[in-house]
Amino acid sequence: MIDLNTLRTYYNMDAVFMTQHSIRRFRERGIKMQDIKNAVFTGTIIEQYEDDFPFPSCLICGSSSKGLPLHVVMSDEGSASRIITAYFPDHNNWDET
Repeated sequence: MIDLNTLRTYYNMDAVFMTQHSIRRFRERGIKMQDIKNAVFTGTIIEQYEDDFPFPSCLICGSSSKGLPLHVVMSDEGSASRIITAYFPDHNNWDET
């Protein structure tokens, strides 16, 4: 299982990576890098994807820099992490309670 403190440590070690494709998608969605980091540091893991390939990942629910709910999917690659995706959840399909 992925530990959120481990993912936060990767951030502090500057060992969190993003692909050009994911960065482009974040821009399209109005998500800034600081929003993603803030969500990781304020959030909790709400789902674990232990069988993801090539590395396990998890879904984090946290807050953007402006306090909006933000979902972030991150991998744990053993000594680093990758942001797979981030998005503002659709309130028609997701309930905070």
